[in-house]
Amino acid sequence: MTAPTTPLADAAPPRRVDRRLVIVVRADPVICGHSGEARNLAEAALDRGFDEVRIVTWPIDRLQAAGLPLKPLDRVMPYREGVVVERPDPVGDYKVPDGRYVAGLIGRLVELFTDGVPTVALSLYLSPHATAVADAVHVARRTGLPVNVTTVAEAVGSDVTNVVRAAVEADRFGAAAHVLTSYLDHDVCLAVSAYTRDLIVSEAEAVDARHGTTFAAQCRERVRISYPAVDVQQYLGRDEDETDAVLAARGLDRDGYVLYLSRLAAAKGVDDLIDGYAASAAPGTHRLVIAGNGPEAAMLRAHAAASPVADRVLFLDDVSDDEKPHLMAGAAAYVLPSKPRPEFVETFGIALVEKMLSGGGPVITTETGGIPEAVGDTALIVPVQDATAIAEALDRALGMDAAERTDRAAEAREFALQFDRAVVLDKILEAVDALTPVG
Repeated sequence: MTAPTTPLADAAPPRRVDRRLVIVVRADPVICGHSGEARNLAEAALDRGFDEVRIVTWPIDRLQAAGLPLKPLDRVMPYREGVVVERPDPVGDYKVPDGRYVAGLIGRLVELFTDGVPTVALSLYLSPHATAVADAVHVARRTGLPVNVTTVAEAVGSDVTNVVRAAVEADRFGAAAHVLTSYLDHDVCLAVSAYTRDLIVSEAEAVDARHGTTFAAQCRERVRISYPAVDVQQYLGRDEDETDAVLAARGLDRDGYVLYLSRLAAAKGVDDLIDGYAASAAPGTHRLVIAGNGPEAAMLRAHAAASPVADRVLFLDDVSDDEKPHLMAGAAAYVLPSKPRPEFVETFGIALVEKMLSGGGPVITTETGGIPEAVGDTALIVPVQDATAIAEALDRALGMDAAERTDRAAEAREFALQFDRAVVLDKILEAVDALTPVG
């Protein structure tokens, strides 16, 4: 095993274990809402009486080599004591051109699953995490050792758009069947929104239509909705003096900027935001802060540099998790103009919920994918890829009087409370406890 050398990995003290939660995910330092969700579910499980919680994830060097957007390693929040992060080393050498890291994950999961401890194994993302869990359970049960595992798989939209849909379009039946079968092999099948569930069923129907399979009926019957888990208290418990200090350190004034904070990817619509900001009255009174990192970072910086308001746009690529609530609370408006792309559709919008909990100015977003389920009727909605509409929404948001802004913030916060991590975990555990795991 890779030695635990940073807050991103920890060591487990030897003790009696009566109930364990194992989460398989692309965890910190990956910039992704579901990385944060894994942390939230892990910590909520400690509050719910699990005496061992493990996150099994990827070595840091592998995440770096994959080109995933990552937080600065020295600014990642440490996991709460009691959460053990494991990053299994790969199995094999250069003669195994791929799959070495997945083999490491599966091998470690087999070890965890064969000690007889009642275990809930939760995978976030189907590919490859759900397939790794399904393979590990199969191997564990073949060993003849005591196995007491209930498996839960949570699908996000990119599982479908980036894997299943691509396989269907390329007529690669085997790849699509592998993902769907591994998903349905789990005891509990979850989707992060109703939109995601419908998308899964739709793509399963496409597989069925071509090959005579029955995936869609199984998905329609078994997949239930489980919204992403958010640490509500991280945002509600924000200290106002600390917010002022965080903003001052960044050279920002409260209500003096428009904020985007998420991954810098084409589907997020940041180019439309830059153009909409330039076309609005906002540059005269408010800066535009674009916080995050991702594959489009260089392109977006160049796009902003060519804008007539280039000197009013500030990029931040080193925002830590504990800064987020303060930057969100201090923003006069938060804009996420997400748009559907072949490789990604916003299937929920965790950052939107975090902003709604933080307070501050209103959210401006689109009705892409599962976003309406995240914001309800509390946001200003614009059409996708419409810079003119973004400009109008910015002028509307920045022109609100104090009373309207306060009322909107209260309504948004009240709506977002339903995504509290304890509430979400309790619903998952209710589904788990209703089953009799095979042991």
